[in-house]
Amino acid sequence: MTPDLSRLLQPESIAVVGGGSWCEQVVMQSKRMGYQGSIWPVHPNAEQIAGHAAFSSLDELPAAPDAAFIGVNRHLTVDLIKTLATMDAGGAVCFASGFSEASAEDETGRSLQEQLIQAAGEMPILGPNCYGFINALDGALLWPDQHGASPVDKGVAILTQSSNIAINLTMHKRALPIAYMVTCGNMAQTSQAQIATALLDDSRVTAIGLHIEGFKDIREWEALASKAYQRGIPLIALKVGASEHAQSATVSHTASLAGSDAGAQALLNRLGIPRLSALPDFLETLKLLHVYGPLPGLNIAAISCSGGEASLVADMAIGTGLTFPPLSDDKSTRLRQALGPMVALNNPLDYHTYIWRDEEAMTKAWSGMTGEDIDLTIAIVDYPTTDPTDWVCTIKAALNTRAQTGARFVVAATLPELLPEDIAEELLVGGVVPIMGLRETLAATRAAGQIRPPSTVPVCLPGLTAATRTLTEAESKQTLAAIGLRVPQSRTVTDEDGISLAIQELDAPLAVKGVGLAHKSEHSAVKLNVQPEDVPKIALEIGTSEILIEEMIDGAVAELLIGVIRDSAHGFVLTLGAGGTLTELLRDSVSLLVPSSSEEVRSALGHLRIAPLLNGYRGQPAAQLQGILEAVEAVQSYVIKNAETLGEVEINPLLCTPEKAVAADALIRKA
Repeated sequence: MTPDLSRLLQPESIAVVGGGSWCEQVVMQSKRMGYQGSIWPVHPNAEQIAGHAAFSSLDELPAAPDAAFIGVNRHLTVDLIKTLATMDAGGAVCFASGFSEASAEDETGRSLQEQLIQAAGEMPILGPNCYGFINALDGALLWPDQHGASPVDKGVAILTQSSNIAINLTMHKRALPIAYMVTCGNMAQTSQAQIATALLDDSRVTAIGLHIEGFKDIREWEALASKAYQRGIPLIALKVGASEHAQSATVSHTASLAGSDAGAQALLNRLGIPRLSALPDFLETLKLLHVYGPLPGLNIAAISCSGGEASLVADMAIGTGLTFPPLSDDKSTRLRQALGPMVALNNPLDYHTYIWRDEEAMTKAWSGMTGEDIDLTIAIVDYPTTDPTDWVCTIKAALNTRAQTGARFVVAATLPELLPEDIAEELLVGGVVPIMGLRETLAATRAAGQIRPPSTVPVCLPGLTAATRTLTEAESKQTLAAIGLRVPQSRTVTDEDGISLAIQELDAPLAVKGVGLAHKSEHSAVKLNVQPEDVPKIALEIGTSEILIEEMIDGAVAELLIGVIRDSAHGFVLTLGAGGTLTELLRDSVSLLVPSSSEEVRSALGHLRIAPLLNGYRGQPAAQLQGILEAVEAVQSYVIKNAETLGEVEINPLLCTPEKAVAADALIRKA
């Protein structure tokens, strides 16, 4: 359940407990933001703090504060939080450090954080080890340092665990209205997802940006994504850090393919939250979403007065998924009327400078690059750092285009510093999005066009029991066959009599494999296309106490890997990729989370580089897709039924023929 954070984040009264410059800053910054509520400094010895009369203790306050900033040492913080909770205060910011984040250096830190949680009870707290928050909508802030925020009527919310990153983001010069800046600190009690969920109730918030170090509770994130989508408030993420699940899964190829970040990316994909990789992209995406919300698609048009810029944006868009639709007849007609016969009409368009300073003609030309088939039109303009007077025509043309067409329109500078903040603010007021940097423009456009409805199916959560037992290949195949996986006919033998019986019962050619080896091919313990009379000799050469003999599968058009690894931070990561002996060399894979639907699996397979082989390459027969989907479904069914004890499961390769999909090798690691 999301805690009630309304009193804490939108307080009508605040208490600032402690002395020194930090607490003085909280009082001073509140006054500078024009906060209209009550400010009550609390200090046992001071008469005044930053011009406000001080109270000697919390007990002397006129009423229980809606929000309190606790700027004292960590031990006293626990006592004061207990007092505030008893008073029925709305919530508190715990500024002190030395809690769980310091447990490696101080073994008492973790137990002290547990005491803090107990002291707070039902009262929400931010932190510990955090700066607090800025509410620029109401001028309310519990913030002990400088910041660059200004009062706004509406804007985006940004949440981060890093107080330093929060400070820096408020100092931007990008004309982005920040409604809330919230630092989460240790998230001892109130999580980042819970805070974001609470902010969705403020209708003045237009988008939420999440700087994420880790997902604390997947169910909370699923609830957040669902509520955000229902409210029409887009979420984006800048995810850093990595889980360690791959380090504990060393038996299979899947661990190497998936990598430590696959689970995080798969979870964000499932939640419908686009991921950015840099702070400038993060801010510019929030700005685009603040004005227009999610884009319906990835079709863009670009217009500039330079062929060099037109070529540059076209090249930079390669690999982003953004497309430049060809000009329709209607667009070409309008552009020709505005530009005359000397300009070659294309998308991206170099309109030259024949119409420079002609506001009406520029408006017609720029409007000509908009339309129902264009999700965003980008005008590339760099404003000189000397005298931008001669560039006023571009501002007017952009604003006119937006006003006359209602189209989503961006003015983008190739370099961030070539779009001054005052011009950016003027454009923003007129509904035109100013974006600093061409790379940032493409990153923001791509992210804004990737927002999707979150999955309504909950992620399968793994158990915590250590997975210490590795089943043999034969045991793994038998286990998975019982749940629907197709496997070859086989026999496991230990002596000559067993070999003699097996070669009578199985159809040649045969595969002969050593049992008990993690990576059999590395030990030359796999022999293929073996004739029955050669099996005894091959068994001696392999040398293991047990030998697996099975029928070969002919006619494979492709080999796939299906692997699942338990990732305690994100669920079970399902990896699909090119299989066989070249798995790690090709490194062609995609990752999802369990459970994933057949439609999601089908789409993921289409993103593999070997997808043409599956679909029938150069006249060759295609693999039976239904058989592949059934194999993936069988693996997922096994994972779900054994979630408490399973560590990993892998099929490599799954031999994909035009008639069937058969697991030629399998591995299970479980408790």
